[in-house]
Amino acid sequence: MDVAIAVRGLRKAYAGRTVLDGIDLDVAPGEIFALLGPNGAGKTTTISILTTLLRPDAGSAAVAGFEVSADPVEVQRRIALTGQSAAVDDILTGTENIVMLSRLSGLDTRAARARASELLERFDLTDAASRRVGTYSGGMRRRLDLALSFVVAPEVLFLDEPTTGLDTRSRRELWSVIRSLADSGTTVFLTTQYLEEADHLADRIAVLHDGRIAAEGTPAALKSRIGGDVVELRDAHDAVIREVATDGSVSGLRRALDLLDESGAEGIVSLRRPTLDDVFLSLTDQTPSSSRGAIIEESA
Repeated sequence: MDVAIAVRGLRKAYAGRTVLDGIDLDVAPGEIFALLGPNGAGKTTTISILTTLLRPDAGSAAVAGFEVSADPVEVQRRIALTGQSAAVDDILTGTENIVMLSRLSGLDTRAARARASELLERFDLTDAASRRVGTYSGGMRRRLDLALSFVVAPEVLFLDEPTTGLDTRSRRELWSVIRSLADSGTTVFLTTQYLEEADHLADRIAVLHDGRIAAEGTPAALKSRIGGDVVELRDAHDAVIREVATDGSVSGLRRALDLLDESGAEGIVSLRRPTLDDVFLSLTDQTPSSSRGAIIEESA
């Protein structure tokens, strides 16, 4: 299989409002692919179509080699979906949650308990195995939710904003789990509100805006579209007074500092590199706040 997910001309509208206006995507096996976009851009709609929960109005989508509309059962056998809220039973223990789903998936009692032990260890939940899930932290609940997705190991894992509501430490712990899943061969398709998350995790990113893919590429390639490094001069209130573009080399930095020195302006100098925030704001027709009011010059 050359691609794990193939999307062509996908369209979807609600009550006359077009949400997806003919999007095309390819995701390679074992890749972590992030779909970004403003609220209401159609990220969850895209995942709902790819996981057979919603039918498209037009276009085609294939997951793990099967068309989502023509072969939904075959697609469902090869995927797992973790939504924005953890789908776990708070009354049961971690072990009982996994054993229950394993039995529902066709495993006998011994195999179900063995699977539970394996998954609890894999997702670093062994110490909490006998505790009721209602006592788990948000990060632990999320890891258990992911563990349940792997009772029957999926070829493709869909994560719809998997770290929403988690604290910074829990988010980073979950990033490590997601990366390990991809390293073991699982294809991961995720949406996220956190651009840092996409930058840290994703092999490739697509930005969805006005129903279309506005840009697609690796995080580095997308950031390079914005330009190179910028030397900033900020005042005592941390407002940007002046910016000078530079190629990041020693000589380029010297030229930038010379330009700032010649201007006679006083302040604190810092080096800023393009971020996914800059990319996102640029592609969605917004202006990064860090550039408002600043004078941007070329150092060479």
